[in-house]
Amino acid sequence: MDEVIMDQIMYVAHQAVSWIVSVAIIFGGVVPYIPQYRDIRRTQNAEGFSTYVCLVLLVANILRILFRFGRYFETPLLWQSIIMIITMLIMLNLCTSVRMATELNTKRRSFTDFDWNYFWSWSHFVDYLQCVLVFTVLAVYVTYLLLDSVLFVESLGFLAVFTEAMLGTPQLYCNYQNKSTEGMSIKMVLMWTSGDTFKTGYFLLTQAPEQFWICGLLQVCVDFAILFQVYYYSCFPQKPVSHTTHTTSAKAL
Repeated sequence: MDEVIMDQIMYVAHQAVSWIVSVAIIFGGVVPYIPQYRDIRRTQNAEGFSTYVCLVLLVANILRILFRFGRYFETPLLWQSIIMIITMLIMLNLCTSVRMATELNTKRRSFTDFDWNYFWSWSHFVDYLQCVLVFTVLAVYVTYLLLDSVLFVESLGFLAVFTEAMLGTPQLYCNYQNKSTEGMSIKMVLMWTSGDTFKTGYFLLTQAPEQFWICGLLQVCVDFAILFQVYYYSCFPQKPVSHTTHTTSAKAL
C-alpha cells in the first residue's frame, strides 16, 4: 500500500516538474526582452538595441516550425517558437515607432522599394510585416517541395538552430561599433545566458535533435562574449564613435 502511494506521489511530482519545465521553455525565452522593452519605452531611445536581433529570431523560429513537419520535436519547443515570433514583432513595432518619432529624416523607406541599402531599416512596421510574410511564404513553398528529402530536412533544422545561435552577434557587433554597451539592457543579457544554458540542458536531457544542443552551446558562448564586452567597456571606456547613419538600433535577448 505504501509503495502504491509513493508511486502516485512520484508520478504527480514528475508531472508537476515536467509542466513547470515546459512553461519555462515556452515563455522563458521572451522574459529577457521585458527589461529591454521597458527601457526603450521609458527612454524613447532604441539606439542601444539592434533590430537585427529580431530578424535573426524571426528567421530562426519560422524555420524551426517548418523543421517540425519533417522531424518531430517536443511540443513546448514549437510553442516557444510561436511565442517568440509574436514577441519579436512587438519589439519591432516599438523600435520603429520610437525611431520614427525621433528621426530627423522624414523620407519614407519601404520594403517595396527593394533598396538593399535600407534593408531592415524601413520607416513603418507594416514594411517589416511584409518582409516576414514574403519570407514565410517562400520558405513554406520550398519546404513543401523538398519535405521528402532527408538531407533538406536535416539542413533546415541545422539552419534554424544555427541562425538562432547567432542571435547575439548583431548585439555583439553593435556594442563593438559603439565602443560601449550603453542602451543595452544588461539584465536582458544575463537572462539570455541563464536561459540559453537552461535550454541547452533541456535539449540534452530530452534527446532533442543534435542540431539543437550543438548550436545551443554556441549561443551560450556568444552570450558570454557580450558579458565580456560589458566588463571591458565599463573598465576601459572607449571614445564614443559618431554615426552618420542609424544602421543599427534596438537589441533584445
